[in-house]
Amino acid sequence: MNIFSSKSRASATVGVQPVGSAASSTMVGSSRTDLLESSLGGYTSVPPPVLLANGNGVAAPHADLDKVAILDAGSQFGKVIDRRVRELNVYTEMLPLETPLAVLLERGFKAIIISGGPASVFAEDALVYDPALFQSPIPVLGLCYGFQLMNTAYGGMVGKTARRNDGQTKIEVDQNSLLFKKMDTIQEVLLSHGDSVTIVPNNLTVIAKYNDLVVGIANVEQKKYGVQFHPEVDLTVNGMQIFRNFLFEIAGLRANFLMANREQECLNYIRSHVKSKTVLLLASGGVDSTVCAALLRKVCSPDQLIILHIDNGFMRKNESLQVVESLKKIGLKVIHRDFSDRFRYARRRRPEEEDGADYVSVVSPTLMETVDPEEKRKIIGDTFMEVANVVLKEDLKLELNDVLLCQGTLRPDLIESSSKMASQHSEAIKTHHNDTNFVRQLRARGLVIEPLTDFHKDEVRRLGLDLGLPAELVNRHPFPGPGLAVRVICANEPYKAKDYDRTVILLRIICSFSSPTWHLSVLHENVRNTLTLEEVDFLKRATKEYVIAGHVLPIRSVGVQGDGRSFKHVAALSTDSRPIPWPVLSRLAEIIPRICQSISRVAYAFGPVVKHEIEFITETTLVPFHVVSKIQDVDAIAQKVLWDSGSYLSVAQMPVILIPVVFDEDTVDPAFPGRKHSVVLRPFISNDFMTGIAALPGKHIPEEVILKMVTEIQKVGGISRVLYDLTCKPPGTTEWE
Repeated sequence: MNIFSSKSRASATVGVQPVGSAASSTMVGSSRTDLLESSLGGYTSVPPPVLLANGNGVAAPHADLDKVAILDAGSQFGKVIDRRVRELNVYTEMLPLETPLAVLLERGFKAIIISGGPASVFAEDALVYDPALFQSPIPVLGLCYGFQLMNTAYGGMVGKTARRNDGQTKIEVDQNSLLFKKMDTIQEVLLSHGDSVTIVPNNLTVIAKYNDLVVGIANVEQKKYGVQFHPEVDLTVNGMQIFRNFLFEIAGLRANFLMANREQECLNYIRSHVKSKTVLLLASGGVDSTVCAALLRKVCSPDQLIILHIDNGFMRKNESLQVVESLKKIGLKVIHRDFSDRFRYARRRRPEEEDGADYVSVVSPTLMETVDPEEKRKIIGDTFMEVANVVLKEDLKLELNDVLLCQGTLRPDLIESSSKMASQHSEAIKTHHNDTNFVRQLRARGLVIEPLTDFHKDEVRRLGLDLGLPAELVNRHPFPGPGLAVRVICANEPYKAKDYDRTVILLRIICSFSSPTWHLSVLHENVRNTLTLEEVDFLKRATKEYVIAGHVLPIRSVGVQGDGRSFKHVAALSTDSRPIPWPVLSRLAEIIPRICQSISRVAYAFGPVVKHEIEFITETTLVPFHVVSKIQDVDAIAQKVLWDSGSYLSVAQMPVILIPVVFDEDTVDPAFPGRKHSVVLRPFISNDFMTGIAALPGKHIPEEVILKMVTEIQKVGGISRVLYDLTCKPPGTTEWE
């Protein structure tokens, strides 16, 4: 039977007018016209602001170019959409979602792509948009949020279901649809959403499904298409073919745009801003700041350029000395200063408002006393600026206002920090040290230059090689600006979500799905009904063959789900089965966050099966010196084993995280919860770090390498267990904080 042969019944819309209704020519999603006018300056007289889309100040496109408008609804992947379309030699501009159709027609756009985003189309404060988009002759492709918006605009319904989807998934597509031309029926795609299309109206056709879930719709006659998944990311294997089909088969565009020489673009940008000014570059030793240094060296005279490396006390063991030495080897003169004590006692001066406010006397706790990951990042980011100013004043007799600050800020940094430079509607995932309020104030005053804001990590590496930088510098694993401070999970009390007890039971049901214990359980039946038939079959077979325990840890880690930030529990799996059943554990790590709404990350705990619930934590801050030295020691061990094994380039990054969790102790007395920590290994595979997968032992990295890391780390005092993060991105971010 062809699952795409029938259409669902039409239904009333939720919160917006359907296409074809009398009201559909007016803007919807908000009743406040002042919001629209303030952001657009009126419908026709003033064009909407163009978000950074192709480098640093783009010349006007040639009049004969076929142009695509990317309407931004706040997606973490908005820039990736732009990049994919440009790689197919089609010109793009990123515009706010609320851009009226009249503006798009006036500016000659020949196709529209609507991005994903963290909002709900049926929320009371749903984003403003022009429903005339779906009545226009311009072909439209809606992605994720754009897909749901399209379904709602045509009269369908969107709502929440019992499970969410975050991860790479196999779906079934209609090969007769032009959108899936030259593609197989079964496709691997990235789904990341909590809301789902529940009713498709008669004027749309279903063109893709994930079991019973609709993930693709079309109005062929009007050239309007929508997909719930993200074709722009690497985890959608044939995403580029989908873009080819939309751009060339459906929209009939010409591939008549050629990307400029990106190195020359960066050099021109630096020249136009620097002129005769002095430039300060904070060099971490990572590829981003090193590429910036190489670019600056081509433009600036030696007496114009100040390269400063600051040791914040949370670097890897001996890292600062190695960074300075490596930069000297490529001919860069580096000032090195150790401000470890200044950072430990640093506080953040909180502004009255989020953006652009003057600092006031309200201060945070010191960094050593802070447990909130966002607060840690903001303190460290602001302190970098403060100590840089100290060096300028005391050593160089300059003021911060006298120099231009150059940063190796990448597009993902701005997106994850919810910078308005990158998106008008995105949600903050984590604040990057190069995009704090302090930096935003300097940026607003024209004191910051950032030549790489249009780049992703893989593009920076290619640019670095083109600039002649050594491969060992270009291929260095990323290391967060705040350093190991955000690789220590700080906590002063156990965390339990409101649905903690339910989550514990759900996790037990999944890990022992075939057990007769659950056969009369209503909750077991609910889980079964939420799973696909294939997932039910997998869980039956896996839990019969292996005894696997699942425990909800009383800590939280940061994740990204549905283009928004999550801050949820971590699940730990353990088993006595040997060899370790990595493929089974990996599959459980995919299923668990879909069913357990309060879990966004899953790790395997090495050692025997865990027998007791983990209810207490080791109170942890950055105050005790032994906490920092402990993470430095275990990180150094893991990184050395990885390097010595020849596996360093097999993964894109391997964060090592210290968590305040003690296993194997039946700690019933809350007055004595133990003083040990556990260590998490996070080998990760990604090209652009927007999405990625956990490196699987025995497949992506030799298992014996990981087992050696575990053995060596367990020799360090005060370590309870070693864990291995099995979570893809999404739902988990690369870092835990």
